[in-house]
Amino acid sequence: MDNDCLFCRIVAGEIPATVVHETDTTLAFRDIDPKAPVHVLVIPKEHHADVVTLAQNDPTGSADLLAACAAVAEAEGLIMEGFRLLFNTGGYAGQEVFHVHAHVLGGEPLGPMLARR
Repeated sequence: MDNDCLFCRIVAGEIPATVVHETDTTLAFRDIDPKAPVHVLVIPKEHHADVVTLAQNDPTGSADLLAACAAVAEAEGLIMEGFRLLFNTGGYAGQEVFHVHAHVLGGEPLGPMLARR
């Protein structure tokens, strides 16, 4: 656990979150500033800065994280119509919290992946 990490503090129960799914290794909770009708963050309970670090250091944890994302999408009723699974990695991608997290987004048509320049 990184005591300065927002998501580590959520895992530790120090900061409240609306939890929608939990396993021994993952935690999923509603985003406090949702960008879609369904916007859930799915994190590993163990601290890794980003998805690359997680994949390199804990392949089993990577699989657990993806399985949790699938479980959230199913529980939220997103499988039939589709959903977006998004990892922001690094500053250029807009990563704000440097604890790997997947955004499960859906509940309406989400439009293009990126806005045209």
